[in-house]
Amino acid sequence: MTTSLNQPAAGPERAPVGGRGLMSVQVRDRLIGYFRENGTKPGDQILSEPEIVELFKVGRSTAREAVKLLEHEGLVEVRPGLGRFLTSLATATVDRPVTRFESVTELLKSLGYDAQTLVLSVEEHQPEAAEREALKLSEGDTVVRLVRLRSTGEEPLIFSIDTISRSRIPGPIKYVDWSGSVSTFLRDQGYPLSFSAARLQAVNLPADLKQRYSLEGHDPWFLITETAVTANGEPVLYAQDYHRGDTFSFNVLRR
Repeated sequence: MTTSLNQPAAGPERAPVGGRGLMSVQVRDRLIGYFRENGTKPGDQILSEPEIVELFKVGRSTAREAVKLLEHEGLVEVRPGLGRFLTSLATATVDRPVTRFESVTELLKSLGYDAQTLVLSVEEHQPEAAEREALKLSEGDTVVRLVRLRSTGEEPLIFSIDTISRSRIPGPIKYVDWSGSVSTFLRDQGYPLSFSAARLQAVNLPADLKQRYSLEGHDPWFLITETAVTANGEPVLYAQDYHRGDTFSFNVLRR
């Protein structure tokens, strides 16, 4: 997976606590900002784990996980016996990289949309085969399926179907405000999302959905089907997001 450096830089203040997995992602992002602010170039040696601990006031395990994330994304390479060094990939930037994991709420805000969220339905169901496989559910497990539409004025932007294991949601589902970010909700329940495995397709919206929600005339859509997981590998969200094909575009950095 590749990533972009189009992320806000952050100072050395202590990051808000939200689980070690989430903290390591925050430290990774802050390290990227630190490299940019300090003119770190490809081939330069990066901070050691003790230096990261001291600079960002985090634990050694968090620092180690943050550096591992940079290695996984190809921004940092290990030279045995020498240390870790910034790669040439770290200088590349891509607007709206399709490989960047972000929630629909974050995506729309970053693009300047003041979008409204309409909750079309939220129901508990037996999982379909794709949901069962993606979320690694056992026999008898149920899911909560959330259907929403993001729009601006009268124009639909993104039609979403989010599926979450019922066991991840405490209490009655009717007491949850489903108009907000699902990623934030899961983080607050102790399941911060770290990355996702995604499939991308240009599709027409299924006929039954078009008719039910009055979405005719907007084909084709750009469908991103993804399974989002926590830093320790727990799959917690299966999402199908249909983006208006005439509104959204994504770029790819290839290596």
